[in-house]
Amino acid sequence: MNNKDTQLVNRVAQSGLITINLEDDYPTHEMVSFDLKNFLFQGLILKEKDFRVSLKDHNWDQYRGKILLVFCSTDAIIPVWAYMLIATYAVPWTLEVFPGNRDDYLRNHYSRVIQSKDFSYLSGERVVIKGCSKKPVPHTAFLQLTSALVPMVQSVMYGEPCSTVPVFKRPKMQDI
Repeated sequence: MNNKDTQLVNRVAQSGLITINLEDDYPTHEMVSFDLKNFLFQGLILKEKDFRVSLKDHNWDQYRGKILLVFCSTDAIIPVWAYMLIATYAVPWTLEVFPGNRDDYLRNHYSRVIQSKDFSYLSGERVVIKGCSKKPVPHTAFLQLTSALVPMVQSVMYGEPCSTVPVFKRPKMQDI
C-alpha cells in the first residue's frame, strides 16, 4: 500500500457547501427574568403605592449589563404605565429591557439578526443551515433564515455537512 492509497480525502471540505450556524448569533449577555407577579398583592393585584415602593427599594444593580426580560406569569391585568415605570428603573442598569420571556426574546433577537444581515454573498451557493445546536435556537430562526436564502441560493440543506436533509433546490433552467 503506497501513500496515495492511504491518503484521506475530506469530501465535505471539497463539496463547496457553505455552513451557517445560527448558534453563532446566540446572545452573549446573560438574560434574567423580571416577573411582575412578585410585585403584585397576592400575585394578582397591582396596588400602585406598594408597587412604586417595591420598585424603588428593589436592587436594580443585580441586572447590571444583563438583558432584563419583563413579563407577568399570572393572569393579572397590568396597566401599561407599570411597564413604563419598570423601564425607568431598569434602563440605567441593564444592557436591554425586553417585554417578554426568554423564548419571546430569542425569537425577536434572531428576527433582528437575520433581517440585519446581507446574504448576497451566498447568491448561487449551496448552503447548509447547521442543526443540533447546544443552545436553544428557536425554530422560527430557521424558518426566517430559509426564507431569506431561498430567493438567492442554489440549495438549502439542514443538518451537518456530512449528513444533510435537503430543504430547497433551485430548479435547473431546463426543468422550468
